[in-house]
Amino acid sequence: MVHKIFRFIIAFIGTAFIPAIVYFIFFLLNLLKVVNLYNTLDTSVVIAIYVVSAVISLILFYISAPAIIALYERTIKLIIRNISDMPSSELVAGAIGIILGLIIAFLITNIYQSILPSWVLVFSNIIVYLTLGTLGWSIATKKRFDISIALTKKTKQSKLPTDISSKILDTSVIIDGRIYDICKTGIMEGKLIVPVFVLRELQHIADSADVLKRNRGRRGLDILKKLQKELKGQVHIVETDFDDVQEVDGKLLRLAQVLNAIVVTNDYNLNKVAQVQSVKVFNINELANAVKPVVLPGEQMSIQIVKAGKETGQGLAYLDDGTMIVVEGGKKYVGERLEVLVTSVLQTAAGRMIFAKTK
Repeated sequence: MVHKIFRFIIAFIGTAFIPAIVYFIFFLLNLLKVVNLYNTLDTSVVIAIYVVSAVISLILFYISAPAIIALYERTIKLIIRNISDMPSSELVAGAIGIILGLIIAFLITNIYQSILPSWVLVFSNIIVYLTLGTLGWSIATKKRFDISIALTKKTKQSKLPTDISSKILDTSVIIDGRIYDICKTGIMEGKLIVPVFVLRELQHIADSADVLKRNRGRRGLDILKKLQKELKGQVHIVETDFDDVQEVDGKLLRLAQVLNAIVVTNDYNLNKVAQVQSVKVFNINELANAVKPVVLPGEQMSIQIVKAGKETGQGLAYLDDGTMIVVEGGKKYVGERLEVLVTSVLQTAAGRMIFAKTK
């Protein structure tokens, strides 16, 4: 019953759609001084054209009303689902954008209020308000980080209450590529932010004359494309830059402070500088070390000595995860597999080393 009522309402509203198009054509032809159809045609013919177009419009909208209602219901459900999953910062920015868009639409529609007849104004106003409202939402949500930074500078606040789960990717972690596999596991929450100055550095490396650097830069760009493709809507390119800071690392830390975000890196030096400046860091290398198997002194393990060590009599072996094992007296067993006894484990920020001796 409700659908039937809505169907008649849609058909009734749509009655003026084709007549509005006819009027616009007449108005445009007259404005361009091509022909004035109101003076050329009889009044009865003009009325007949409007009546026929209104009937056709009524029939078309009555037939297509179920599809319009279904589209409307799907759109509402999609909007509700997206809004429920949206961060509060994005929702607030979008609301502000819609308000500004509607204000601009109000000013624009006032300009042609006296030109068009009232029954045409209905459609033109709907189009203008919908278009500018949608543009306001889209621009505000995409530029919300830049808007937040501008507001922060004006109010001289040290931190901005944005989504603290946002992660800023640096150049090294993009080139490294492991961030893609980590994101596929689903443990990376929040938005992934790629600053424009990081993108410029990647492009500069990809255009390098050095073959190795060029390949690394292209690999980084490929990883970024894969992230954008797999994590739709989660990767954001932010155009904010800091002209007073020259180094990319300095820009990264400044942006992280402004957005109250976390820097994702595998750069040991950047990690240390970030800690000094009280910037939160997610280090890929530390994560890799944390998930390595635990080895305790006194344990026995079977390994293959692959080469001699730096010190006299030492042999070197490696676990599957790349952890190096230094075996005292293992030099003479190069190429052989043997049982060793773990004597100590050295854990550093750069990685882990296991020391062992032959049994």
